[in-house]
Amino acid sequence: MVLLEDIVDNEENRIDAFPICRNKVFMSHAAVTTLPRTVADAVIRFTEQSAVNFDFSSVLNLLQETRVSAARLIGSSPDEVALIGPTSLGLSLFANGIDWQPGDEVICYLDDYPANVYPWLNLRSRGVTIRLLEPAEPGAITPELVAEALTPKTRLVALASCNFVSGYRIDLDAIGKLLREKGILFSVDAIQTLGAFPTTVAYVDFLSADAHKWLLGPLAIGIVYVRKECFELCRPTLLGSWNVKAPDFVAQQEIEFHPTAQRYEPGALNLIGISGMKAAIDLLLEIGIGHIAERILAIRARLIDGVRRFGFDVLGPTGESNASGIITVSRPGTDMPALFDRLASEQIVCSSRQDRQGRRYIRFSPHFYNTQAEVDRVLGVLAKVP
Repeated sequence: MVLLEDIVDNEENRIDAFPICRNKVFMSHAAVTTLPRTVADAVIRFTEQSAVNFDFSSVLNLLQETRVSAARLIGSSPDEVALIGPTSLGLSLFANGIDWQPGDEVICYLDDYPANVYPWLNLRSRGVTIRLLEPAEPGAITPELVAEALTPKTRLVALASCNFVSGYRIDLDAIGKLLREKGILFSVDAIQTLGAFPTTVAYVDFLSADAHKWLLGPLAIGIVYVRKECFELCRPTLLGSWNVKAPDFVAQQEIEFHPTAQRYEPGALNLIGISGMKAAIDLLLEIGIGHIAERILAIRARLIDGVRRFGFDVLGPTGESNASGIITVSRPGTDMPALFDRLASEQIVCSSRQDRQGRRYIRFSPHFYNTQAEVDRVLGVLAKVP
């Protein structure tokens, strides 16, 4: 069993588990993660086995075992999990698969990541009305804000579990329960919390998240969840030999989808990515998402305390209830792109971001394996900025 303390309290173990730590301070998990050693090894092992002794029965076992691991992570049945990515693919499957009627309303947020905006805006061409939330602060979408926006015509609410710029983490259960009681569908882009904070689907109908951020997995593979009761409501829009029944690969005159979420997987799957994602999920489950979340919040608190001492403003929530692993900072009069370059020259990996108004920020997104010493190294660079 992998314990958090075994990694973070022993520098040799930490570097072995996360080789990037040997040369860099990596705080960019809200962008594209570095791969843990166990994930890289799983990908290499699968590739080597495919070259030497490819066995499709072992592939089928891998798929089922990955569905089981993913289901444990989000609190669903394995039959409700499809293994496809990126996030935008799942969100587009949801948006395009529902039989919309003219006058239906979808509520979303324009300043979410574009992957969770454009699939819904595109529904205007099908007569759907798109209503945009306007929170008082960036990403601060509360149950009260959602409740005020609902109308008798609201059919679906599409939100991100956490805003990618401000780091505001929404209350999934409270919002989902509100919508479930009113018979309104709930779609979630979970990529900015899955793997870092508890992200379960008790009151969610649709969820999509690629593995390449907080899940610590490869690009272009992820988890797509559809609640069983919504299988017939959300018709697959990508069809092939894997998700439509075709005995002995003989096409039938009638289309009959598989009875599980495999119905959303049209063809050959990203097996190399799946092998890496399973290793990543299993690592996170072993450590425990609760322990990971506590560790991230502790690192966040130390970093926020430090940046404020140097006059930087922190965008987004300050309390823990809506806090995430995203810490986005700016300072009046400071050339933020130049500071980003300075951090990069010091081997500190973070992200440069801007909002709709053009304000520039630096976004730090540390994970559980980052250390207080690494936070202090970041602060040491910021302390020297005039």
